[in-house]
Formats: sequence, C-alpha cells, structure tokens
Amino acid sequence: MADPKLDQLREQIDSLDQQIQQLINQRADCAMQVAEVKRERDGDEAVFYRPEREAEVLRKVAERNQGPLSDVVVVRLFREIMSACLALEQALVVAYLGPEGTYTQEAALKHFGHAVNLRALTAIDEIFREVEAGSADFGVVPVENSTEGAINHTLDMFIRSPLKICGDVELRIHHQLLSRSGELASVKRVCAHQQALAQCREWLDANLPGVERVAASSNAEAARLAMQDDSIAAIASEAAAEMYRLELLATNIEDDPNNTTRFLVIGNQVAEPSSRDKTSLLVAVHNRAGALFGLLEPIARHGVSMTRIESRPSRVAKWEYVFFVDVEGHVEDPNVAAALRELGAEASLLKVLGSYPDCEH
Repeated sequence: MADPKLDQLREQIDSLDQQIQQLINQRADCAMQVAEVKRERDGDEAVFYRPEREAEVLRKVAERNQGPLSDVVVVRLFREIMSACLALEQALVVAYLGPEGTYTQEAALKHFGHAVNLRALTAIDEIFREVEAGSADFGVVPVENSTEGAINHTLDMFIRSPLKICGDVELRIHHQLLSRSGELASVKRVCAHQQALAQCREWLDANLPGVERVAASSNAEAARLAMQDDSIAAIASEAAAEMYRLELLATNIEDDPNNTTRFLVIGNQVAEPSSRDKTSLLVAVHNRAGALFGLLEPIARHGVSMTRIESRPSRVAKWEYVFFVDVEGHVEDPNVAAALRELGAEASLLKVLGSYPDCEH
C-alpha cells in the first residue's frame, strides 16, 4: 500500500542526492583547476597536497556541523571527498607498515582517505627508505601507544633520517581474537605483534592461561598464520578478520578500553602554519649537571607547552642520550621560534623534525 508521506520523503532524498552529486563534481572540477594553476605557476616544483590546508578545511567542517550526523562522521565523509579530489590533482603513493589489515593501514586511510595508492612494507626502516628514495610520497609509521609507550624503532630512525613529520594520526585500538575454527578450545597458540600481546595480557591470563604466546611481525601477519592453522588464534582488527576469512572468538580484548596508538606521517614536505599545530624536536645535550633543566627552561619561559618527552641512547657515546620532544605551536610562531633559538644555543644538537597540524579527528 502506497504511503504518500513516505513517497514524498523519498522524492526529497532523490532530489538532495542529485544536488549533492552535482556539488561534489563541481568541487572536483575546482580541484582540477587548482592543479592547473599550480602547474603553470610552479612547474615541476608544484605541491598539491597541503596538510595545513586540509586540516583547516576539516576543522571548519566540524565547527559548522549541526547534526544529526556526528562531527566524526561528517569529517570522515569530507575526508573521502577531499581524497578523491586530490587524486585528480596528484595520485599519492603512501607506504605503511604491512601486510594488509594492519592498524597502520587503517591509520593511513584515516589520514589520506581511500583514493591514495597504498604500499605495504614489512619494516619501519623500509618505509623511511622508500620515502627517502622518492618511491613513495609519504609514509605512515606507529610512534607510541597510550598503554605500552614509545615505538623505539621509529624514534631511532629519526636520528639519522632527513625526513620530516608532516602529520599525525590517533587511532583507538580495539583488539579482536580471531581463528579459523571459531572455537576457543582449539587454541594452542596466540600470535600477535608484541605490543598487542602486552595490551591484552590481563585478558589472556584470565581466559587462555598457559596458552603459548608468540610474537609476530604484525597483527596482520598473525592473522595470516591463523588462516593456515586451526590451533593458532590471532589478535588483530575486524578488518583483518574479513581480509583473512577468520571467525571472531572474542571482541575488544584490550585491557585498557581507551587504548590508543599514535602514528606519524613522514615525508619531505614542510607544512605551513595552520590554526592549531604541534612541533616535534630531536635534542641532544652534553652529559653534565643541569643539562635537562637547560633544555626545558627556555620552552617554559617562552610559554610553550610541552606535550611529550622521550629519551633514547644517542648511539654515539656511552650514557649520552637524545630527547624527542613535542611542543604546541608551529616553528614559525614567535614564541616557539624564540624558545628554539635559546634551546639551540644550549643543546649540542637541535633538529626540528617537523611542524604539522594537530590531529583532532
């Protein structure tokens, strides 16, 4: 039986869909014109991906959103529109820590959208080399987890790499227990990246006591192994479950429900200031009394907020360290620039790893 009110609403939706489609194509046409202007102006030096510009667009999207869709959902929709439009200007190649189905792949898609060409690599140092060689435009690497701390391999790569940090991504991590058989009783080994095993330690102790835990190069690799052996269960994402045709044995088994991993976007590009930025630094100080205070004092005195500090062995001399520091603001901000000038005079090494838009969604 026909419902006039329902029919009217469906006609309205069809009309809106047509308008949305027309507007998206108009936006894509504008993006192509922007690309042409840049090519005429800058030639081979033209830069098409501007992280600060994208960050500002997405911030405005969230600010003007009035629902009923949430800010997160609306920003995700616009991210995909922007990704598709950018692909008309320049097809980006983004390297990430593979294989397919890793959280790093998920972070790359969250930051760049699905219109980029993703390239899975097997190690963090390979991602740095691929980007340094120009075989990939950008790379995405994990840098820290809210419960397990820093990813030291990533930090160590910045000591010798010329690459810049162009952005960061935060991803809420939910771990699933997967197997081919779908039966918990058949599990003889649990495979996952060592970070994932640590993040699920309490759940494993309570539900699979005595079951062997085996570290894999990635959670996706663990899922691939589970696909081949009924006795293996993998800790991985829902995306990995679909990709490797595995059954869910248990969901959200992470010990901390707020478990979050931060990823860095690395490349050769320097981001211009946006309305909200952060700057990452690598600092070395001489091994003497008060050296760390001398590092922190200019930052505090110029009113720059430090959000993170990590130490790593310098690998140059015994008991000498380098510090990785994140501060709020862009290197071109007057207070940040003043603090860095004084810090450079105090430190034995000061390297700006990058200023980039602060991730928010």
